[in-house]
Parts: sequence; structure tokens; C-alpha cells
Amino acid sequence: MAEEKKELSLEEAFEKLETVIETLERPETSLEESFQAYKEGVSLVQLCNQQIDRVEKEVRVLSQEGEADEQL
Repeated sequence: MAEEKKELSLEEAFEKLETVIETLERPETSLEESFQAYKEGVSLVQLCNQQIDRVEKEVRVLSQEGEADEQL
């Protein structure tokens, strides 16, 4: 589970999270593999949160611009 340098889309990150969850749920997964999967999962969740925050900020800006246009 090597960390990729390219920015993942939100959908890609969610797909990778699904894989991480499946790995963690398998009883044959070793402690070391579980720990690596957990670390990857935490990184993916942080990436998702950053992307969601960015989109929310963009929506707020667009909403504010729309409100400003309506007031004119």
C-alpha cells in the first residue's frame, strides 16, 4: 500500500478507503499490515476532509457572489 504522490479525487480516495476497511476486517491480516492500512486510512480521511473543506469554501464564495448579484 504505497502512498501515491498524485492528488486523488474524492471518489478515488473513498474507493481506497473501502479497500483499507476490507483489509482491516480480514481476520488473516497481520498486526503490521493492519497498522500500515490504518495509517493509510488516516491519511485518506485527512485528504477527504481537506477536499470537502475546499469545496465547501468554494460553494460559500459562489453563494456570496450570487447574493451580491441579487442585491444589485
